[in-house]
Amino acid sequence: MQRDRMDDLVTFAVVARERSFTRAAAQLGVSPSALSQTLRKLEERLGIRLLTRTTRSVSPTEAGQRLLATILPRFDEIRTELDRLSIYRDTPAGTIRITASEYAAERVLWPRLAPVLRACPDITLELSIDHGFRDIVADGFDAGVRLGESVERDMIAVRIGPDARLVAVATPAYFATVPPPVTPNDLTAHRCINLRFVSTSALYAWEFRKGDQTLRARVSGQVISNSINACLTATLDGFGIGFLPEDLVAPAIATGALVQVLDDWSPTFPGLHLYYPSRRQTSPAFRLVLDALRFPKGASPNLTKS
Repeated sequence: MQRDRMDDLVTFAVVARERSFTRAAAQLGVSPSALSQTLRKLEERLGIRLLTRTTRSVSPTEAGQRLLATILPRFDEIRTELDRLSIYRDTPAGTIRITASEYAAERVLWPRLAPVLRACPDITLELSIDHGFRDIVADGFDAGVRLGESVERDMIAVRIGPDARLVAVATPAYFATVPPPVTPNDLTAHRCINLRFVSTSALYAWEFRKGDQTLRARVSGQVISNSINACLTATLDGFGIGFLPEDLVAPAIATGALVQVLDDWSPTFPGLHLYYPSRRQTSPAFRLVLDALRFPKGASPNLTKS
């Protein structure tokens, strides 16, 4: 009912402005008789006459003039706002919300998106740091970042990074006090640096694989953090074994500051993927972000979904 009344007001405004049922009917794509009937029903519902009709002309009554003066500015405001919305269709503008781990945000997203933000000042990027899994639709995100194997099947996934590994590392000084682990089961005898997921408050279970054998190790130690960088710092300070992205600790391994263990138990995972719910009606800003993050084709021979 409310929509019908709005349509009737639009019809009245066009007829009153054109002062002709014929011209108004041509604009609205209906017959003059249908317009006349619509206006009569509107007048009956309001209990007042809005238009004076003669065989040659149509003109608003005093009440009609007052109504026209009230609704036309509103219609103009709506039309102007609708025109302004076209900026989201035609130019890179608006807010893009992405949920990602601290590692993904700092190592992948920010280095590639900072140039985009500089080039497009009308784009706002909101990064939400969370190591856990988020329902991006329910939580109002445009996209999320996960390892490729963790993306739900109903999501569109685009690879943004190479295949990756988490590796177990500690300082030489730490291993001087206790023998290095040979299997993941040996970790129960070690102090380890735990990572806690913010969204679930759960501790990350370290995942290992060797051949057909898969193990998930629940570790313990003196330090727990929800920050990968804090876990790295604690590891470098000798508080135990950390389980960290290989490329993050590679410089410290190269200099001897950290020693890698359980290498043959550290599997390769499909790399980071940006995931989002639909290809339809993606904004120019989102397409620009997607293109900036997309991992170059041919750079990795392994799983790539896009």
